[in-house]
Amino acid sequence: MKKILVIQTAFLGDAILTLPLIQKLKEANPDSEITALCIPSTQDVFRNSHAVKKVIVYDKRGIDKSPVSYLKLVLKVRALKFNCVISPHRSIRSTLIAYLSGASETIGFNTADFSFLYKKLIEYRNDKHEVERNLSFVSEASKDLNWRVLPEILSTDEAEQKIESLINDIPGRKIIAVAPGSVWKTKVYPREYYEELIRMILLLGYSVILIGGKEDAELCEAIVKNVGQNIVSFAGKLSIVESVSFLKKCLAVVCNDSAPTHLAMAADIPTLTIFCSTVAGFGFYPYNKASTYISFDELECKPCGIHGHQNCPIKTFDCAFKLKPEMVFEKLKQILPA
Repeated sequence: MKKILVIQTAFLGDAILTLPLIQKLKEANPDSEITALCIPSTQDVFRNSHAVKKVIVYDKRGIDKSPVSYLKLVLKVRALKFNCVISPHRSIRSTLIAYLSGASETIGFNTADFSFLYKKLIEYRNDKHEVERNLSFVSEASKDLNWRVLPEILSTDEAEQKIESLINDIPGRKIIAVAPGSVWKTKVYPREYYEELIRMILLLGYSVILIGGKEDAELCEAIVKNVGQNIVSFAGKLSIVESVSFLKKCLAVVCNDSAPTHLAMAADIPTLTIFCSTVAGFGFYPYNKASTYISFDELECKPCGIHGHQNCPIKTFDCAFKLKPEMVFEKLKQILPA
C-alpha cells in the first residue's frame, strides 16, 4: 500500500482548493492511504473528505510554533514512513517537512522556498487556476484533463438537521447567501454597497442570509440592522461542514475574493465573486458552470497585491467604489435560476 502525505498549511480557501488534487490522487492510486497535514482551522475540510484517511494537525501559529514542536512534527512524519510527500504549500517549513520525511518521492512547486530540496519539481503556472496548478501534481498529462474538479466535503446528519432547523421559517426557501467579509480589508466590497445590493435582491422576492466567520459577525449584524426585514446573519454560527450544507440550500451566493467562493464550489451552486483589489487572473475565481465574477479592472493600480491590504495603498479604494451595486446586481441576475 502506497502511503501519501499532502501538505497544505495555508488558510481555508487554499485547503478547499487542495481537495481536487487529493480526490484525483485517490482515483489514480485507489489502494493508497492519503494523509493530510494542515492547520487546526482547516482540519474539518480534510476529515470530511472521502479521499483522506488520516489528518495531522500542525498548529504552526499556536502551540506548535516553537522549534522543538516543529522537530516533534518532523519526527512524527518520519515515523509514519510515507512513500510520497506532495506539498502544494510553498513555505520553507513545508519544504523542510517534505525533505526530512524520509519519503522516496517528494514533490513541490518550482517556486517553493528551498525548492531544490524536492526530488521532483512541478512548474507553478501563474496563468492557471489554483485547482489546475494543484492537479499538475497528479500527472504531467493533467493539462489534457478537465481540471474543473469540484471539491467534495461530506455532510453529516447533524449538520443537515441543524441547517433545516435554522432555515425552517424562511419564506419559500428562496435564499441567496451573501458573504460580505474577508481578513484582507481591500478585498471587502464596501458595506454600504452590500446593503444597496441586498435591498435590490429583496425586491425580487428572495430572502438573504449572511454568512462568514466569527470575525465577520459584527459587520453582518450591522448590515442586518441597516437593511431590516427578510435578512438574517449566520456569521460565526456554522462550521465548515454546516456551511457547505447550508449553501446547498441556497439559490446563489455573492461574496468577495475569499473562502466562501471555494465553499460554494464544494456546494456546487451559482456563485458571484466580487474582486476589489485582487483579480481573477490570480487563479482563485469560482469555476463551476453556473458561476461568474465581476471586477473593475480599468485601473493602473490594480492589482495591488495577491492578498490585498488592510488599507488601500493610495487611499482611493477605486477598485471597489467604481464597482457600483447596480453593476453587481445585473451580473447576479445572469446566474440566478430562471
